[in-house]
Amino acid sequence: MAIVATVDPEPRRGAAVFSDFELESDEELWDDDDSADHSGWFCVRTDPFPCPAPGCSFVADFMTAAHLVLVWEERDDPNLLWHAQRAKEVSRNPRIVPYESGFGPSASYYAWEAAGRPVHGVKGKAAR
Repeated sequence: MAIVATVDPEPRRGAAVFSDFELESDEELWDDDDSADHSGWFCVRTDPFPCPAPGCSFVADFMTAAHLVLVWEERDDPNLLWHAQRAKEVSRNPRIVPYESGFGPSASYYAWEAAGRPVHGVKGKAAR
């Protein structure tokens, strides 16, 4: 399943819009099957921002996917740097920091990508 989104050429804080989507129930949310300890890997800490899924009250302090902190093994990973730059472009004040388990559950960016880049409980209506 592919989720296609329209991207505003001028990203703005809080501008994420999901149209033609519905929420999945919590038990169907993606979870990184990798039980590895990601302590010492790197993540992107940001100013707090709300989950864009309608009706979700989760507020993230890190770049996340399905409410899991995305982590990279190397501080200079090109994908980590690209995501940090995107966070900067939408005024989220990104900082690359070593991941600690106290930040919450984590997922390897590459495991997330291999899983099809699932988003918090959101699926296209065509996928029903």
